[in-house]
Amino acid sequence: MSDISPLEGIELIDCAKANADNDVVIVAERCGYGQDVTAFQTALQQACTDIGINVEAIADLITPQQRVMTQGGLSISPDTASNL
Repeated sequence: MSDISPLEGIELIDCAKANADNDVVIVAERCGYGQDVTAFQTALQQACTDIGINVEAIADLITPQQRVMTQGGLSISPDTASNL
């Protein structure tokens, strides 16, 4: 295990969400579970159940807004200066 104690509850969900674009092993380590991915996934499932959300995978924590921010948005502009 890592030097920090494993996160629980909303802190665990926040940490997992902030790192959700990484591999599950990295997310587990950053949330204080070291290489124990099974314990991390169990704790995350329980934390999500406790607040009433259903999460099948860590990627489910990524919101559409976060995806746009990391992938870049669309540039929308008129075809010409006179045609809005």
